[in-house]
Amino acid sequence: MTSASPSPDSQPDAGQDLQWMRAALAEAGRAMRHSPPNPAVGCMVVTTRGESFGGHTQPPGQGHAEVQALAALRAHGASTAGATVYVTLEPCAHFGRTPPCADALVAAGVGRVVVAVVDPNPLVAGKGIERLRAAGIRVDVGLLADEAREVNLGFFSRMVRGVPWVRMKIAASLDGQTALENGRSQWITGPSARADGHAWRARAGAVLTGIGTVLEDDPRLDVREVPTARQPLRVVLDSGLQMPGDARILQPPGTVLVYAAREEARRRAVLEAAGAELALLPGPGGKVDLHAVLKDLARRGVNELHVEAGHKLNGSLLQAGLVDEFLVYLAPKLVGQGRGMLRAGPLESLDQAVGLRYTEVSMCGDDLRIIARPPGRERF
Repeated sequence: MTSASPSPDSQPDAGQDLQWMRAALAEAGRAMRHSPPNPAVGCMVVTTRGESFGGHTQPPGQGHAEVQALAALRAHGASTAGATVYVTLEPCAHFGRTPPCADALVAAGVGRVVVAVVDPNPLVAGKGIERLRAAGIRVDVGLLADEAREVNLGFFSRMVRGVPWVRMKIAASLDGQTALENGRSQWITGPSARADGHAWRARAGAVLTGIGTVLEDDPRLDVREVPTARQPLRVVLDSGLQMPGDARILQPPGTVLVYAAREEARRRAVLEAAGAELALLPGPGGKVDLHAVLKDLARRGVNELHVEAGHKLNGSLLQAGLVDEFLVYLAPKLVGQGRGMLRAGPLESLDQAVGLRYTEVSMCGDDLRIIARPPGRERF
C-alpha cells in the first residue's frame, strides 16, 4: 500500500508512530489465515519523503513482512535510505526457510526500526534487535506491545509454554444447551455465527474434536464458509480406536491426525488407508493423555488449537486446566432440557466455579458472541 505522510523528524512523532504501528498491526491481521506455523507479522516502511509501503508474512517458505514491504517500496522506485520501519514482531536474525530479515533491513540502509514486541523464539529473542543496533540503526521497542502479542498469542504460547493456545468454541442456546436430548444440534446458531466460527477455524493450526462427536454428528471440521488457502490439521481423540473408515472427517481437504490410547493393527490399517495418521499417547484410565497431546501438537508446529467437541471432552479439558479461551455463540433460543456446554463437577459450592474474564462481547448476526478467558491466562 502507499500513501502520503509528513517526513519523519529527527525526533520521532509519537502520533505518527502510533498511526504506522496500527497500520502494521492491520497488515499482520491479513496474514493470520496463512502464516502458521510462523507468526503473523505486519510491517510498514515510511520513507524520508513520507511514502509508505506495507507487507505481511506470506505462507511458510515465502517472504516475511519486512521483505514484502521493502519489495513493495522498491517496485515503486522509492528509496529505502533513512526510512523508518514499523514491525509488529522483532525481525528475525537466523536462517530458516528464508534469510534473516534483520540483515535485509541493514542492507536497505534504513534509519530507524520500531518494534512492537521481542520475538519469543530462542533463535531470535533479541538477536535481531542487537544486529540492527550494531549496524547503527536506531531501534525502539514496545509500542503497542500488548496488541502485537495478542495477534500471535498462539505463537507466544508455543514458544514460551511449549503448548498451543487452546480456544474452545461452543454454540449454544441462551439457556446453555448445545443440543437437544436426542443429540440434534443443527443449527442452534445462525449463518453469521457459523461463518465466524469458520474464520476462527481458518486461523488455527489444528481443529480438535472427540470420537463421540465424530460418531454422533459425523462432522467434516474443515474450513468452508470463508476463503482460505490453508486447511488446518484436523485432530480426533479416539482412545479406543472406534473411528469408522468412512467418517466424513477423513475426507479431503486437509489432513487428519488421530490420537489413541492403545494399538490395534486392524484399526490402524483402516485409518491409514483413509489417509489419517495415528499416534499413541496413552494416559490414565485408558484415555488419551491430554497434556501429552498438547505438547505433541506444539512439536508439530500448532500455535492455536481450536476445539469443537462435545460436553464430555469439553469438561475433561476444562478440569485438566487446559483451556485458555472460550469462544461462545449464544442463540436467542430457549431449549429447556438438552445437552449442556460441558460436563464437569458437580461442585459443592460456587467458590469452586471456574472464574472467567470477558474480553469481548459482540453481536454476530442474530447471535451473541462472547470471548472469555480465565484471569491472567495470557501472562506467560
